[in-house]
Amino acid sequence: MTFVAELEPRSLWQHFDQILTIPRGSKNEARIRQHIIGLAEKNGLEYEVDGTGNVLIRKPGAAGHENAPVTILQSHLDMVNEKNSDVEHDFDKDPLTPQRDGEYLKATGTTLGSDNGIGIAAALAVIESADIAHGPLELLFTIDEETGLTGASGLEGAMLQGRQLINMDSEEEGTLCVGCAGGADSTLTMDLRNTATPPGSVGRKIRLHSLKGGHSGVDAHLQRGNAIKLLVRALNAISFETPFRLVSVAGGSAHNAIPREAFVEVVVAEADVAAFETKLKAQIASIAEEFRPAEPDMTLDVSQTEPAAEVLDGGTAKSVMQLITGLPHGVMSMSYDIPDLVETSTNLATVGQSDGKLVIGMSSRSSVESALVALRQRIRATGELAGAAIEEGNGYPGWKPNLDSRLLEVFKRLHAKELGSEPNIKAIHAGLECGLIGEKVSGMDMISCGPQIEFPHSPDERVKVDSVGRFYQLLVAVLEELGKN
Repeated sequence: MTFVAELEPRSLWQHFDQILTIPRGSKNEARIRQHIIGLAEKNGLEYEVDGTGNVLIRKPGAAGHENAPVTILQSHLDMVNEKNSDVEHDFDKDPLTPQRDGEYLKATGTTLGSDNGIGIAAALAVIESADIAHGPLELLFTIDEETGLTGASGLEGAMLQGRQLINMDSEEEGTLCVGCAGGADSTLTMDLRNTATPPGSVGRKIRLHSLKGGHSGVDAHLQRGNAIKLLVRALNAISFETPFRLVSVAGGSAHNAIPREAFVEVVVAEADVAAFETKLKAQIASIAEEFRPAEPDMTLDVSQTEPAAEVLDGGTAKSVMQLITGLPHGVMSMSYDIPDLVETSTNLATVGQSDGKLVIGMSSRSSVESALVALRQRIRATGELAGAAIEEGNGYPGWKPNLDSRLLEVFKRLHAKELGSEPNIKAIHAGLECGLIGEKVSGMDMISCGPQIEFPHSPDERVKVDSVGRFYQLLVAVLEELGKN
């Protein structure tokens, strides 16, 4: 146990403290799933695991509330594994190391996993509670939310008896989420042609780092820099003035995280290397000034390395840089209907080279289906112009707001009563599993809520400690209200 277990409410934080010790990156949920199953068995509760690996635990209603409608509490088991490049951490075995930062809890150089670990911990606290006058509960824990919502996509809807669902995967205190964007990924693959490195060349490794990154949907409106786009932009600009040969380009680690770092290796004629470095640093300095309000810590490192034996040939290198430069990234349009809501965006998420191919991962979102289709067509057209092959994933649906929801009315009323303020009602520019669950189970009344979680999907992720207590207080009050009917 760490100091986290001593935070209030202890019934929730003690579970989160345990969760910090269990590896649970996307597609690696076996240990956290077994932990949850063990807790169900310890408390004598019925559970089942569907063919996808999602877990459903059923808890009867408290005495006198057995006949109330079933309420579903839903959270996802996986987390995004992101760390700073100078941090030694094995996400497959090492526990996360928490630290207190004023009002916030964060991890040491890695993501914290409060997304969606706080939701898991809240559900486990409810499972073990003996003093909440709730009706019958179904506690649904899905897998692999972060890399495509595949757990919710494979959910066997028939296993759910409830028709009112509380998703605990929102990240803004005082806000009730009633809708979300749909999304889909595109993968672009380009064949690479190599040629021998010219004699008299020197090697340089280039790293652009210390950008903020963050969630490609929730943080899209912040207009943070994409390290891959910016570094290639700088290299493309100087390629017209100072010759160099491209060896490799890489960056990004997750489809839903804005790339914080990018890495490029080049070779340069020894006579040109001083001019190359001077012009590259000048380009990055100009870009850093452009992005300074959003990216005050942007840093360029250039180091010597042995020149690679082979480089990309001239035509291939030009196509690679022009493709990365030309692909869209960031906010494409804002909503006409909901103030300040991003309607459509895309994230140039990952770039890497493998088996003689360049592979680029794109993740696109929109709350308007036709706009999402048009954006993916733009990505396809750009890729095909560069000679790349494009593979498009099936994607996931959005969640249309229902402002006449009974669940929303209960939450609004109790938010004012318990917390003394009216909640904000909004839709978000991110994918929530509600869209998929609502598609599988007709008539599902849904809402999403959570504590204040900032900078998810990055090592800067943090959760505001006292907001967790207020979130849990509201959740308990809502469960007791729903248990009366």
